[in-house]
Amino acid sequence: MFTDKESFKKVFSESLVGELGTPLEEATSADVYKVLSGLIREYAGRDWAATNREYQQRGEKQVYYFSMEFLIGRLLGNNLLNLGILDIVREGLQELGWNLEDIEEQESDAGLGNGGLGRLAACFMDSLASLQYAGHGCGIRYKYGLFEQKIIDGDQVELPDYWLQKGNEWEVRRADKKVEVRFWGKVEAREENGRWIFETKDYESVMAVPYDVPVIGYGHHHVNTLRLWSAESAMLSSSKGMASRHYDYYNFLNYNRSVESISEFLYPDDSQYEGKLLRLKQQYFLCSAGLQSILRTFEKLGLSYDHLPEKVSLHINDTHPTLIIPELMRILVDVKGYSWEQAWDITVRTVSYTNHTILSEALEKWPTGMVRDLLPRVYMIIEEINRRFCSMLHEQNPDDQERIDRLAIIGSDQVRMAHLAIAGSHSVNGVAALHTDILKKKEMRPFYELYPERFNNKTNGITHRRWLMHANPGLAELINESIGSDWITEPRKLIDIHKFSEDKGFQDRLHSIKQQNKLKLAAYIQEKNGVSVDPNSIFDVQVKRLHGYKRQLLNVLHIMHLYNQIKANPSLDRVPRTFIFGAKAAPSYYLAKRIIKLINVVADTVNHDPDVGGKLKVVFLENYSVSLAEKIIPAANISEQISTASKEASGTGNMKFMMNGALTIGTLDGANVEMHEMLGDENMFIFGLKSDQVFDYYQYGGYDARGIYAGDPRIHQVLDQLIQEGPFCTSPREFETIYDSILNHNDEYFVLKDFAPYVNTQLEIEASYRNQTEWLKKSIINIAHSGKFASDCTIEQYANEIWRINPVRQMSMN
Repeated sequence: MFTDKESFKKVFSESLVGELGTPLEEATSADVYKVLSGLIREYAGRDWAATNREYQQRGEKQVYYFSMEFLIGRLLGNNLLNLGILDIVREGLQELGWNLEDIEEQESDAGLGNGGLGRLAACFMDSLASLQYAGHGCGIRYKYGLFEQKIIDGDQVELPDYWLQKGNEWEVRRADKKVEVRFWGKVEAREENGRWIFETKDYESVMAVPYDVPVIGYGHHHVNTLRLWSAESAMLSSSKGMASRHYDYYNFLNYNRSVESISEFLYPDDSQYEGKLLRLKQQYFLCSAGLQSILRTFEKLGLSYDHLPEKVSLHINDTHPTLIIPELMRILVDVKGYSWEQAWDITVRTVSYTNHTILSEALEKWPTGMVRDLLPRVYMIIEEINRRFCSMLHEQNPDDQERIDRLAIIGSDQVRMAHLAIAGSHSVNGVAALHTDILKKKEMRPFYELYPERFNNKTNGITHRRWLMHANPGLAELINESIGSDWITEPRKLIDIHKFSEDKGFQDRLHSIKQQNKLKLAAYIQEKNGVSVDPNSIFDVQVKRLHGYKRQLLNVLHIMHLYNQIKANPSLDRVPRTFIFGAKAAPSYYLAKRIIKLINVVADTVNHDPDVGGKLKVVFLENYSVSLAEKIIPAANISEQISTASKEASGTGNMKFMMNGALTIGTLDGANVEMHEMLGDENMFIFGLKSDQVFDYYQYGGYDARGIYAGDPRIHQVLDQLIQEGPFCTSPREFETIYDSILNHNDEYFVLKDFAPYVNTQLEIEASYRNQTEWLKKSIINIAHSGKFASDCTIEQYANEIWRINPVRQMSMN
């Protein structure tokens, strides 16, 4: 379509005028975005069609990655980068009078995810396409994202995130590929020719319509698909008569509303029965629709379902899509006529499962009555899976009923989705070495003893194309000039910049790039928060979901302590700090929302106190998102990865900061452990309890939060300031909820235990920052080692060790 700047300008100008019918000079930035993104989608469209055609003709084994979240962010810049035309378009637009960064701002962040789980899935999609694997995403096209966060008087306020309000230029609606998903009803069984037939009657029918988004690989013509399903009303529902009777019209309206709700919201509130039911509906909707579509593609190969594991890999990202296991069993047994044993063998060899948590509240369990009512035939299959599984356990250990009860898929009137996922998969992986070790030795030890061959580790990764090349082009250019560009396709080659760690010229360039990024972020903070921050201060950043175990509270208590020190001694010599937060709290998570309030109250106090001057600033950036992260991460000096040891499965923010040259202060948790193994104590700042110490406290007790409070005057002071009128409390007991969580509930996440070592480690950071030569050396060493955490490396492990697929080699771009 275009191969240089002049041809781009000609094609783009003609498209703009042709589509808008207005002169070029009257076009707005929104007009330019709409036309440009459509042009780019068309540009990639031929390769998209060719890729799918080649898969079908060659009969490639294809991976389908099922996830309730795909936090893909904005696509325009990333797609231009992967197509190799970013500079052409940027320069062409500049000459036509537009700035590409301004055009990118016209795109909404896709409301398809919340945090690390969804961002991981998005990175994996990028790597699958860039490495030329036949791998696709299966998700839901949510009309509304989690929520748009506003901070009003320091409080989080949730507004609808209608990200589709202006449409989505990247998606293609495939109405011809819609499928039917069925809920409710009653199962009738009959015997025919010695075989039991199960038929569901009086079910409610929902149409699942796919919207496809191209996933463009870097540097070649390979384009995979992210298929997002939208729920739409069937013209006639098998459970609703919808005849001419007056009341049936209103029944239809209720039915129509219930259908639309399935793909309306990401993570509806499940604190009540109706919310739980809707989440379960969403999960089955995704699994049933996705599986029907996949099997329709498989059947074009003309093979029997005995060959399904050789041609299809179904991967479930956390427990949310676990219903794919009984749904595949239902199709194989009820529709395709396989025996139970044959169907189970096919299913287990086709499905693989990634576990992302050891937090009990995140290991999903569904009330049996709810599953039985909503999915009557699927529940029967789960019951049979459980019966056979428990029978196997009984044969192994007939006298150990306690073990059977502990491992059972159905227990205490609940369906345990993690147990079903493990039983029905051939591979179960954790997402960091420590996390996998905890799964095998503690949280899922009985399952590991049962299926040791299934458990493996695949440490998470991030796509360096978005998080370094696109987010930090200055740094990417410096690396290219220093070691060449091979690292772009072989990210482990970033290690080659290690030799520049003491090179003064390289250090100066790196410092200049970091300062430019800090100046940009400082301007953003001034515009959005009205706070002037010093770009020469340490930018100390904690951006992630707000949760107790992630310990934003530890961070803000330390800031309160610093403030108290400065107030007591205004002439205290401190390296200026800017503490930057970004986080959303779940709407029903009251404690997390109070911590957000506390951060904002502390910010207001600190930022307006003349005694503090330029020594300390605190900023909470509202509505944290992928596009906001791309502004923050390249500017960070310090990355706060301070979760309670053993609680963070992996983390991926830690990798993004590392890749952009920030130094980590963190506990030995998640992937921090593997970072530490490479970097050592000298290149990151480790503090606090270790995972085995945390487990000992949980198992044996002995932790005394009140004793620590009584014995450390710094802690005593900051905790009392939560409930006493003063600099951080405008009314008595304003933050009593936080105070109680620490002292009256014995500090579940050991904030007080780690407070003193955290404060001491922060002093080490300050001392280190004063020596910029040594600081920049550490920063370069971090960047050099970050290639190990590229998602390309992770995906190659998945492909080789779990999915058993090979890349499809296509012609490279010139």
